[in-house]
Amino acid sequence: MIFRYAILYVTNVPQTLAFFEAAFGFNTLFLHEGKDYGELDTGQTKLAFSAISLMDQLGKSPAKGAIPDPAFELAFETDDVASAMSKAISAGAIKVQDPQEMPWGQTTAYVRYDDRFLIEICTAI
Repeated sequence: MIFRYAILYVTNVPQTLAFFEAAFGFNTLFLHEGKDYGELDTGQTKLAFSAISLMDQLGKSPAKGAIPDPAFELAFETDDVASAMSKAISAGAIKVQDPQEMPWGQTTAYVRYDDRFLIEICTAI
């Protein structure tokens, strides 16, 4: 068994794909003709997005609106956390935490996207 993809529920799939392209440099791998499902090319495991409206139609009852207390985070690794964070903010991310050196030697920073997703920008451990 392999972990193939994670699907996040969003209001606007094309807008979300465009954000992740601009903020983190990922390329859109697939966008369904109905524009209610899309995937980013992030390596072996894909990051996918499905429209909340589609999930409602399928009876999945997704959370709607802002999620004030995140239950998960996405983590993107880079050699230059400060530059990556600046690029993400320029693309529309909301700053949560400036880059900080952790006791174990890793640098981390956090941004949010669309009041729904917490994103860690970090160096390798």
